[in-house]
Amino acid sequence: MNTSRRRLGVAALVMTALTLAACGDDDDDAGGADTTAASGDTTGATTGDTTGATTGDTTGATGGSAPAGGGDYVIGVSNTLAGNGWREEMICAVKAEALASGQASQVIAISKNGGPSDQIQDLQNLISQGVDAIILNPSDREQLNPVIEEAIAQGIVVVAVDQAVTAEGAYVVTNDQVEYGRLGAQWLADSLGGEGNVLYMRGIDGVPADADRNQGFTEVMEQYPDITTKEVFSGWDFTQGGDVAVQELTADTYDGIWTSGIDYTVVNAFETTGHEPVPVVGADNNEFVHQLIEGQPGALVTNPAVIGGAGTAVAIQALNGESPEQTTLLTPQVWDAENNMADLEANYFEDRDPTFSSAVSIENYTSFTPEQLFACKGPGE
Repeated sequence: MNTSRRRLGVAALVMTALTLAACGDDDDDAGGADTTAASGDTTGATTGDTTGATTGDTTGATGGSAPAGGGDYVIGVSNTLAGNGWREEMICAVKAEALASGQASQVIAISKNGGPSDQIQDLQNLISQGVDAIILNPSDREQLNPVIEEAIAQGIVVVAVDQAVTAEGAYVVTNDQVEYGRLGAQWLADSLGGEGNVLYMRGIDGVPADADRNQGFTEVMEQYPDITTKEVFSGWDFTQGGDVAVQELTADTYDGIWTSGIDYTVVNAFETTGHEPVPVVGADNNEFVHQLIEGQPGALVTNPAVIGGAGTAVAIQALNGESPEQTTLLTPQVWDAENNMADLEANYFEDRDPTFSSAVSIENYTSFTPEQLFACKGPGE
């Protein structure tokens, strides 16, 4: 560990850091995150673990050198979608993995709403605080590269999770977001018999995960000329997504809805507008899982928020000089009630929030317990 950066890290203990609230008070990404942008590469076939998270074979060349050693690492986190439950759980997973590893002394999380320029400032802040590694969910694939490469040049390990960056030397741990869009679109096209009117609810325009999911969705829909789509954006915000769904269902008739992980409030819109439910594609959010179990037509595409913990595991491996793979790509799965009821029931948590991302581990990567994840406390907290 760089001793000068370590002294700065100790000094940072007395600085004000924007630390995310416990994951029990969440809202989701899609990610999400969601949920996560891959480079478009679909290599690395995967198998699901018993929690419903997917686990990927790693692909890509091994990264550059990293400081060797063990213990007492300071882990920085940069997130640009505050108040989003998927992202909050992602940070909880970083904290839980840092704690479970026994090799970290602190997690400094900066979480606020913003774009690339804001995130550049946050990354510079983390660098100045002397962190040993940075886990970031990037707001742009290219624009962050100079500050990321600056961090790497100072011996800081940088891991992009959920969405990819192209900075030289950065590690990437992500769900295959092109495949995420492709799988959900194919399920919906099949369920509609190749024709109908689809409400296409994207995330945030310009964000890597949204662009990649759009690529996969579009590739499928181009094969079905009898399916008409209307594109809208949800901002990966459940309230906004629900409001948009109410507006659209009031104004038009749809045969199916594809969402970029903003799902259960869209389902609620059927009752609000008095419309008969139609098939909805969403993510593995707790309440949407419950709705599928209860009979809502539709399917989910897995996009585990605990990928933050997987990124942390990769960062610690690099800090210990273990040379992890440069790119780790997880392949999502599709679950519906007809074919995957056992998976749905095993991944519904009655005592968790509606936006909780149901996968609680990623096999071969995360080592924390569900209790550590739920507590959302890092080393020293």
